[in-house]
Amino acid sequence: MEFDKEKMPNHIGIIMDGNRRWATSQGKKAGFGHKAGAKTLENIVRYANKIGLKYITVYAFSTENWKRTEEEVNGLMILFKTYLDDYAKRADTENIKVNILGDITAFNEDLQKSMKKCMERTRNNTGVVFSIAINYGGRAELIRAMKNIALEAKEGKIDIDDINENVISDHLYTIGIPDPDLIIRTSNELRLSGFLMWQSVYSELYFVDVNWPDFNDEQLDKAILEYQRRNRRFGGN
Repeated sequence: MEFDKEKMPNHIGIIMDGNRRWATSQGKKAGFGHKAGAKTLENIVRYANKIGLKYITVYAFSTENWKRTEEEVNGLMILFKTYLDDYAKRADTENIKVNILGDITAFNEDLQKSMKKCMERTRNNTGVVFSIAINYGGRAELIRAMKNIALEAKEGKIDIDDINENVISDHLYTIGIPDPDLIIRTSNELRLSGFLMWQSVYSELYFVDVNWPDFNDEQLDKAILEYQRRNRRFGGN
């Protein structure tokens, strides 16, 4: 696919929706869909790296997803650990840098170790920065940032009058990562569900009626081409 290089999005966010619906349509349990979705994610990140995308951030597990059945949550935790352990092994060959966004303290020690190991092993890679939002919620992220800023103000490390957008951005999980230019949500759900609430203020939104396991390179191409047809004014004329 030939893209307009001057209009290429720098950062794409993806809300991966529809794993369970995809599994149900095939008479399978949710775990079957999540495994298929993990394979799709691997392919999409590899393709994003191939076409020169700088940043890709995916919504893998929200703070609200703990409400799902114990069987599904446990299955997801096992899948996350397997995925990260495997990714760490292949990191050097794919040149992808892995980043984790969210409160990882809620996970067991083994999963936390896998997350940290994967980030450490890939930290010097120079390809696409692949951020996984896990135990992440937009409101929770902002509350955490506000508390940390308030604590610094209380300790005299920052003056209240100096608090601005840059200060807030520097206290978010995405510190050092540019705001997403384009956010894609699959499965035809028309909402952001708390994904990158602060960061998405001027993101272009793209909703597609395809369940995540069926999302592919061609679908990503279509989203990028639609993005390139839009006129981003950022509140101006």
